[in-house]
Amino acid sequence: MKEEVTYEGAQREAILHHKGPMLVLAGPGSGKTFTITHRICRLTGSYGVDPSEILVITFTRAAAREMQERFEALSGGGKSRISFGTFHSVFFRILKFAYRYDGGSIVREEQKIRYIKEEMDQCRMEVEDEAEFVTSILSEISSVKGEMISLDHYYSKNCSEEMFKQLYTGYEDRLRRANLIDFDDMLVMCHELFTQRKDILQAWQKKYRYILVDEFQDINRVQYEVIRMLAAPEDNLFIVGDDDQSIYRFRGAKPEIMLGFEKDYPQAKRVLLDINFRSTKEIVEAAGKLIRHNEMRFPKKIVTKKGQGKPVVTRVWQDPQEETLEVVREILAYEKAGFAWEDMAVLYRTNLGPRLLIEKFMEYNIPFSMRDSLPNLYDHWIARNIISYINAAAGDLSRANVLSIINRPNRYVSRDALELSQVNWESVKSFYQDKGWMVERIEQLEYDLRMIKNMAPAAAVNYIRKAMGYDDYIREYAQYRRMKPEELLEILDQLQESGAGYASFKAWFDHMEEYGRELKAKVQSGESSPEGVAFMTMHSSKGLEYRIIYIIDANEGVTPHHKAVLPADLEEERRMFYVAMTRARERLHINYVRERYGKKQEVSRFVREYLGRE
Repeated sequence: MKEEVTYEGAQREAILHHKGPMLVLAGPGSGKTFTITHRICRLTGSYGVDPSEILVITFTRAAAREMQERFEALSGGGKSRISFGTFHSVFFRILKFAYRYDGGSIVREEQKIRYIKEEMDQCRMEVEDEAEFVTSILSEISSVKGEMISLDHYYSKNCSEEMFKQLYTGYEDRLRRANLIDFDDMLVMCHELFTQRKDILQAWQKKYRYILVDEFQDINRVQYEVIRMLAAPEDNLFIVGDDDQSIYRFRGAKPEIMLGFEKDYPQAKRVLLDINFRSTKEIVEAAGKLIRHNEMRFPKKIVTKKGQGKPVVTRVWQDPQEETLEVVREILAYEKAGFAWEDMAVLYRTNLGPRLLIEKFMEYNIPFSMRDSLPNLYDHWIARNIISYINAAAGDLSRANVLSIINRPNRYVSRDALELSQVNWESVKSFYQDKGWMVERIEQLEYDLRMIKNMAPAAAVNYIRKAMGYDDYIREYAQYRRMKPEELLEILDQLQESGAGYASFKAWFDHMEEYGRELKAKVQSGESSPEGVAFMTMHSSKGLEYRIIYIIDANEGVTPHHKAVLPADLEEERRMFYVAMTRARERLHINYVRERYGKKQEVSRFVREYLGRE
């Protein structure tokens, strides 16, 4: 390494650190990768540490690869003997030696899904949104393992405790029978191995005498416990992260572990990398005003190297349609002024957020790429139900179509009453001829379908929701699934909003088809060459930066999300907004609306906080 490199004060202290624990608080754009790679060079160069005794842990394979490449370029090229890896790859390496595991021992994603589905069949469990439910259950299983929680003390977010216990134990049983482990088992088994076999633990402690952990704010309980064991007795543990950017609690990340690090290691030194090399003064100051409202954090004052720039632009629009149109006009103006499409990104809280804007981008032929695969609104099971009602009204009485709506809401119609491949309402009524109330229900459904047939799309959706009781059915289903009904009702609101732009069902359905085609094409092309304006969730934006950032829909209920109720949830939401704001290098635009789906909207408290108007 060339010795003439000069370091800033705090950075210098971190890079020159030799032995013992150190906590490095690295604010946004403060050069943490630079700090980590230069410290490794210092260890191997000035302090004579054997490279094979250094372990660098990151959270993603891409970050581990980038860290390794940066270090190798810095140290003069050539393969290094330093171990770079993710928690999972490092812990799996340890298990491989102990238990002779290989790549075939790790359960594949599709096998996990199959195991849960088979367990659901065993429990005779029926859910409308099977794929979403399975993903949520697997995520909960991961949390239980990562937090080392006893099943007896776990309250499931997706189903009854008894049902979750059955799914969990059934899934575990299938893994063991197939002699497989999942990613969380790697962590738990490593913990067990080190606890039970002190000789094996000591061998690894001797191998890895210096441990550096990146993105430490995202660590979970079991990862931390294993790292503590591994770092003992020398405790040369160098952790780098930003508690203000911890946004993965839903994956088990515990920012409080970082906040408690100095209690666990009273001898630890703390360094704050407080210079932001990325953003202008206005952006850094606005973000600082916001994040100061969190109570569970290390206090810090971040300053910028970039100097003055443009003020943060905060705008209110009448409704999402106006917001969408104005964002498109501004982005077109930026492009005319010489900014590349790739200099700009649009950030939103959830994947439901950008549909209107994406439709407008398609209409104006503005190139864009998506970092997350966006769920197609029209493929959602609720949308398919509504479309099936409209199709039935238009004459599609095929058994499959009628079966998908007949008991949504529940009319208690038996499948046996629909025996023909084409449903005939007269034969259904004759099936129930001795039950007058059932005949009335069928006649009511016939009447409703006749009413829908001649309506405009938005009016038809409204009629199905209110007059036919579909909203009530959704509320009941949400209760059964332990969800907030708003999550599902928003799908209906979006559908109604979409239908309002079309006079006929045919025009609306044609639009759905074209939108679906475009979305698929975008996902495929976005994977290979991310060209155009970037669309992504706040979560996905972490670690990235753009010259111009647009945050859309900064309204209460969207951000902070209506799911966030507890103080810890609200602090996480604020951190997410902070991450979104600090992605911007030069220009930051934050938009909110007065009205959505015909209902009055409140501006997000986060907007009031960074403007200093609480």
